[in-house]
Amino acid sequence: MARTADHEARRRQVAAAVEHLVATDGFGAVTVARTAAEAGISVGLVQHYFPTKDDMLLHAFTQLRARIEERVLADADSADKAGARIEQILLGVLTELLPLDERRRRECRVELAYTGRTVDNPRLAEALGQSNAQVRARLAQAVHNGKECGEVEPGVDEQAAAAGLLAMVDGLKLHAYSEPAAITEQAARSALAGQLAGIFTGTCHHRRSGRDG
Repeated sequence: MARTADHEARRRQVAAAVEHLVATDGFGAVTVARTAAEAGISVGLVQHYFPTKDDMLLHAFTQLRARIEERVLADADSADKAGARIEQILLGVLTELLPLDERRRRECRVELAYTGRTVDNPRLAEALGQSNAQVRARLAQAVHNGKECGEVEPGVDEQAAAAGLLAMVDGLKLHAYSEPAAITEQAARSALAGQLAGIFTGTCHHRRSGRDG
């Protein structure tokens, strides 16, 4: 178990080094040698865990997305336990995905850098597509749950609603990063709240909060 834990720690160490280099100096700064130096390990050890640079970049990307997902799911679970409407849970979760503080701006810079690379890198494109598909599936499930509790009308297309929400988040993410003075947290939350209000139009039968209060 200790050896497995040590291997995973090394892989996380390399992923953190890649993310730091991208966030600080851009995608072009990432080489195996610079990553090894940033991680404080040898080039040979990096290559032991990641035979190619693409392997290393892909792992760093999936680790970043997994960390963000873990954080927002924890927030959603806390809000659910507190009795919030699904609509309000989603507002919090989707807002958390936006670059509205320094930590999330760094994460967004890395995500945008990777997104640009997907044009010429099929493996990264596939990883991004899989990650987005998971997000859409979770959003569609939230809309489905809204139908069951009365917040969403039965005729709403869950998949279309999920796709629209993710598209809005991706657009807000880009503009909030490039135009932080224009896309403030208040403006972003207002835009998201408006789209969610068009989906979650009903009254929850199970709890009373938000607009039901």
